[in-house]
Amino acid sequence: MPSRLTRRQFLAVPAALGATALLPGGLVTALAQETPPLPDLSDWSRVRAQFSLDPAWMHFASFFIASHPAPVREAIEAWRRAMDRDPFRVIEHGMFEDDAHNIPLQVRTTIARYLGGQAEEVALTRSTTESLALVYHGLPLKDGDEVLATTHDHYSHHESIRLATRRAGASMRRIPLFEDAAGATVDALTGRLLQALRPETRVVGLTWVHSSTGIRLPIREMARALKERRPDVLLVVDGVHGIGAADETIATMGADYFCAGCHKWMFAPRGTGLIWANAENWARLTPVVPNFSDIESYNAWAEGREPASPTNAARMMPGGFHAFEHQWAMGAAFAMHEKMGRARVAARIRVLNDQLKAGLAGNRKVRIHTPVSGDLSAGLVAFEVDGMKPDAVVARLLEQRIIASTSPYAVSYARLAPSLVNTPEEVERAARAVNAIAT
Repeated sequence: MPSRLTRRQFLAVPAALGATALLPGGLVTALAQETPPLPDLSDWSRVRAQFSLDPAWMHFASFFIASHPAPVREAIEAWRRAMDRDPFRVIEHGMFEDDAHNIPLQVRTTIARYLGGQAEEVALTRSTTESLALVYHGLPLKDGDEVLATTHDHYSHHESIRLATRRAGASMRRIPLFEDAAGATVDALTGRLLQALRPETRVVGLTWVHSSTGIRLPIREMARALKERRPDVLLVVDGVHGIGAADETIATMGADYFCAGCHKWMFAPRGTGLIWANAENWARLTPVVPNFSDIESYNAWAEGREPASPTNAARMMPGGFHAFEHQWAMGAAFAMHEKMGRARVAARIRVLNDQLKAGLAGNRKVRIHTPVSGDLSAGLVAFEVDGMKPDAVVARLLEQRIIASTSPYAVSYARLAPSLVNTPEEVERAARAVNAIAT
């Protein structure tokens, strides 16, 4: 039986490299010397200055995929330069060193601080889609089990459930939580969910902020009601349009599994995401992709046995060699948000979106589908103009150098998403442009 492997020996890295793999002064210290400190983010003009967005356009679709702000660009470039100079030692040291020096673990620690949880509760992924697929395919679903979703969820959420339930012999059912998002209430949303539960329901899938209508579900209240009624039912939340836009302690909001890409409202490097779950819920899952993060997985393989410990976040993280300069620069985005302040960021986004909704509210030819209340909305405003298709509205706005978008659903609306890269003056101009189109 082989001796127990260390993290440095993971993937058969020769032990003789141990001394030489340490870069002078330590990898983190060396990278810190190449990365400028966080800039002054005390006012919103300074925040906007961190982005290299073309000033000739007003960018109201940053939620789709974000421009990298300066701290993130600099972190990516610092890692890229280090890897280009010495790829073997940088990656070997960064991935397989002890916990005190392991870079993915340090990134998870920074993310956990923002989420209000612990590093061992966070798995790093590449997108919301990957996160949802890992969770649903990892769940112990069986013949006769049901996953309850809503008709409002994104393709990636529905497909993750469909593929997982088909493989397990389970079923998926979708229900509407509302007929009119703009008129939804906390009690009505919660009531619809509870009424839809069946004895065979094992999992509920919800989307925190809907990219279709801009409604923000009261997940904390809905989770509390769900657990009071059915404590055995697991709650999976697609949170990609809430994280970075709403002021919420995600680790305590009530989700059993929280899935999100980080390259939208969080401004993290493109191709990064996460899953949050506590130890009990990680232990329920079966990994579907080999990992490079959990040494017990490798020891078990080397010794010809099953892993002796329960599944954890590290074991669920997809292995293989990725764009590490992007994944390891995630911490810069979360540190930037920490410096700006979660509540301050959410308040700014709320003010801008309230301004836009107020600017459109007086036009009888404009119908806003997003709730007026900031308690049930976040950074997206979905609307339609009488007699015009959504893509025609977006095209007319583009003529005025306003970048809007349409929602990719069977029923589509035009969308404007005021965010930290926008100013009140831009919001006013966007509202005037929509009103002019709707005359």
